[in-house]
Amino acid sequence: MTTVHSDELASLEAGLDALEAHDEARAPRWRRALTTAWPPALAVGLALLFWELLYRSGVQPTYALPSPADVGIVLVDQLRSGTLAEAVSTSVTRGGLGFLVAVAIGTPLGLLVGRVRPVRRGIGPLLSGLQSLPSIAWVPAAIIFFGLGEAAIYAVVLLGAVPSIANGMVSGIDQVPPLFLRVGRVLGARGLASARFVLLPAVLPAYVAGLRQGWAFSWRSLMAAELIVSSPELGVGLGTLLDQGRLLNDMSLVFAGILGILVVGIAVELCLFAPVERRLLRRRGLLGSA
Repeated sequence: MTTVHSDELASLEAGLDALEAHDEARAPRWRRALTTAWPPALAVGLALLFWELLYRSGVQPTYALPSPADVGIVLVDQLRSGTLAEAVSTSVTRGGLGFLVAVAIGTPLGLLVGRVRPVRRGIGPLLSGLQSLPSIAWVPAAIIFFGLGEAAIYAVVLLGAVPSIANGMVSGIDQVPPLFLRVGRVLGARGLASARFVLLPAVLPAYVAGLRQGWAFSWRSLMAAELIVSSPELGVGLGTLLDQGRLLNDMSLVFAGILGILVVGIAVELCLFAPVERRLLRRRGLLGSA
């Protein structure tokens, strides 16, 4: 029996050594970066090629389907004039502020719904319904209630993002093993201490996923609000830029606005949520160290 245990331990050590050897023999950083970058670059190239072929086929008039080069010219003009930079700055400021307020509201709301059963029975279905409601449905009500101003825009953003963040917290709480809470109680963690030292660390992966989804909802809600809530006092956002392209029947300007929205979304994902997720997974031993 001792021989069997020794063989099992030797096998386990050999497996761990193999994992460490594999970790040390990983490719250099530049090669990993190149491996990561070429699939999206290839996808963008293929999309541009398909767009150019579609343009050359004449399936739509040029005013309805401009070429990639035409959109590139308009994009450069908007960058040189500062209009696109101003629109991006305005929208990112609104989206970021609305998202932070949504986090401040959605996080304790999710904790309350996830931990208090009567509250969950009463508010849980409402949160799910609000999350599935299109954000643009709130725009007319927000305009009537708040008028054509920043308050209407932020109201739409909050109504779009808060349910998603709260539901992400609730989903994370549902996935916490009851044993964690029992051990916390044995060690003296009760009430707020249990929420801080046991519950929140356990729900962190699902909570980060909820934050990511909440940002996506807030960004989409913002674009819907900016498309409709238009006023000279509000400045020019990316949604306003899209509406200007529609009014001018300028599809190139519309595409430039869409590209601006897309670039901001990708930048927030790559610069904020992806690093946070990698760090979280690495600290939990679910991702190899860089």
